[in-house]
Amino acid sequence: MSEKSKSVLLPVVAAAVFAGLGRMVLQKIKADRAAKASNVAGPVDEKTRAWISEVVRTPRQ
Repeated sequence: MSEKSKSVLLPVVAAAVFAGLGRMVLQKIKADRAAKASNVAGPVDEKTRAWISEVVRTPRQ
């Protein structure tokens, strides 16, 4: 009797694990697509890039 329950338990646990992993993958794909579509940062011109680099490298006073 107990051997029968073990043989049923393993496939159920495996299915739950694979379903969870699949859900995580789908959420990651959706998040990547949403981030790519929103494009919050946008293109940065050379002057702005140099200013950001200078601000980041110099310590605050």
